[in-house]
Amino acid sequence: MSSPCPTSAVLLVFMALAVGVGAEQLKESSCDVIGDESSESQMERALLKKLEPLSQIRFNVTVEKGKTENYVYHFRVCREVNSTWHDFRGLVQTDKQNGKTTVIGRINETQVFNGSDWIMLIYKGGDSYGRHCSGEKRRAVIMISCKRGVIASSFSIISEEREKEQECFYLFEMDSSVACPAEDSHLSVGSILLITFASLIAVYIIGGFLYQRLVVGAKGMEQFPHFAFWQDLGNLVADGCDFVCRSKPRNAPAAYRGVGDDQLGEESEERDDHLLPM
Repeated sequence: MSSPCPTSAVLLVFMALAVGVGAEQLKESSCDVIGDESSESQMERALLKKLEPLSQIRFNVTVEKGKTENYVYHFRVCREVNSTWHDFRGLVQTDKQNGKTTVIGRINETQVFNGSDWIMLIYKGGDSYGRHCSGEKRRAVIMISCKRGVIASSFSIISEEREKEQECFYLFEMDSSVACPAEDSHLSVGSILLITFASLIAVYIIGGFLYQRLVVGAKGMEQFPHFAFWQDLGNLVADGCDFVCRSKPRNAPAAYRGVGDDQLGEESEERDDHLLPM
């Protein structure tokens, strides 16, 4: 009787190969900058990494020009529009009338550069023009402008330049926060001094409280560091404020007057002599 071990081993090998091929197919391609990989600059790698949050979003825009031109544009950032095609299509035009698909640009022929608040993504290697632009290959230019608080919005086509002999292109634009520069968080000198002063006060109060309570054994208000000094200082400040801020002279008489001898006046010289017994 033959052993089933060789058959099981073969099945396991085939299953492993199938899983490996399936995983390889599920892995999506990403942007490949034109030229050798060694020639990519640090700036290009940084920009591609900056665009990575947009890679899982699919963008679509419909353009209607009369009855003859009715297109839908499908776009993804550094990913294939449809990974089952395996031909690096990054931006595709579909004619709604006849269903014809035209590749505008591919992610394996990418250029990327930026300014202070924008990123320019260019896909080259699209399908060739017919009678326009000397039959050269199409390319898509996507201008990504800074808009804080929005991961991606307002994807639209601006124009198609195809009346030239060479260097024709489709121009798209969109808004995204990934194109925004990093916000500066520098503190002013006044803020730094204020934070430092507040920190020193907090350390003084907390440290002094713990010292008075745990080492000296003080209770109640005596736990406050240098309580007698601050109490005397408060009294001195109150006296100074009373001296400076009092509105009338210190030697002025009181606001009230009691009944004294000076208010009685001189005794009248008239006497009631007629009331006295004779």
